[in-house]
Amino acid sequence: MHKVGIDSLAIYTSHYMLDLRVLAQAREVDVDKYRKGLGQYNMSISPPGEDIVTMAASAAKQVLAEENPDQFAMLMFATESGIDQSKAAGIYVHHLLELSPHCRVMEIKQACYGGTAALQLAMSYLRENSDKKVLLIASDIARYELKSNAESSQGCAAIAMVLSAHPRVLALESEYGVVTEDVMDFWRPNYLHHALVDGKYSSKLYLAMLEKSWNHYREISGRNFLDHAAYCYHVPVPRLVENAHHHLLKLHDDTHQGEDGLMHHLQASLEYGRKIGNSYTASLYVALASLLDLSHEDLSNKRIGFYSYGSGCVAEYFSGIVQPNYRQALHTSYHTNLLAHRISLTYQEYEQFYSFHYPENGSTLEIPAYHLGAFHIVRAENHKRIYEKNPRLHLSQKINQKDERISYLSGNNKMQGIL
Repeated sequence: MHKVGIDSLAIYTSHYMLDLRVLAQAREVDVDKYRKGLGQYNMSISPPGEDIVTMAASAAKQVLAEENPDQFAMLMFATESGIDQSKAAGIYVHHLLELSPHCRVMEIKQACYGGTAALQLAMSYLRENSDKKVLLIASDIARYELKSNAESSQGCAAIAMVLSAHPRVLALESEYGVVTEDVMDFWRPNYLHHALVDGKYSSKLYLAMLEKSWNHYREISGRNFLDHAAYCYHVPVPRLVENAHHHLLKLHDDTHQGEDGLMHHLQASLEYGRKIGNSYTASLYVALASLLDLSHEDLSNKRIGFYSYGSGCVAEYFSGIVQPNYRQALHTSYHTNLLAHRISLTYQEYEQFYSFHYPENGSTLEIPAYHLGAFHIVRAENHKRIYEKNPRLHLSQKINQKDERISYLSGNNKMQGIL
């Protein structure tokens, strides 16, 4: 059987971020509550004109630069921040990227597990259609109430992956362990603009489902802890991942390297997440990009273990083998530049971004031009979001951190924007 897996991958996140020191000052708490308690430094904040579609298309544009669009048989879009109850967000992306009209498009939802669900479905397809490729995108905006306990774990990002039967980055192995349970640890009713979460309960479930899915995976694969050279986890907050990895270590007596040695690659996988915040369906694969970009060790032919958790809940443990010469297919410089040139928001600007809403009565709203990726929303009208390519910014250019401001009217609310 031929290999199937990830041929290339690229992330995109907002050009705006909030340093958690700013949030700590506004909330009158010690910054260590966030930096040490959560292991989080910043959270990416999406401005008006940027949503899961524009982030997805910007990530995909980077990863498709050298691809033949006609090779893609499917575009699978995983998200829990859907913008429409009927139309798949991937349809907009398909149009913006000018993909073949003979390309299937679908949207996958199961909380943060959606990206992994799409990945496994795509692997089955590629094993039967080795001449085709699949574009998998996971894109989300994590949003909680202001002043809530979960506020500091907000974030936004998209990851685009080219999947093929001849992967240059990672070949997925067929064995997996999966567990599904009907629980209410995290959910977002249709009528709310933010998620609801029982944080302590969800953290306990995260650990419990890790143990159950790992045991199922271990039973099927026959592999032990040390059969894996590195590990990637879904990252709600980095500290939870560190606790989960320690939990997994304690379950097994086949580890003789000591915890410090086994935590080495885990830290590399968490670096992007520390700077971006939670990105739901994209989070696990942002961790993979972080590991591959930042690990100083050559991971060629090494096995990575993956833990995917989606509240509600579905959990899966699976693995993949890093391919020789994988670094030639990475987008490390692009990621470094993207994260290094973000604009730091003041607390007041963060609240202004947070309070923005697209019209829900069908009225027209022109969206001001912010620092965005390759695509943006130019206006909302007749209950539609109108997307266009962004002529103001090329992804290869560094972001100029100008601090010019314009005013515009959103309904009756005047809002300041950063250009």
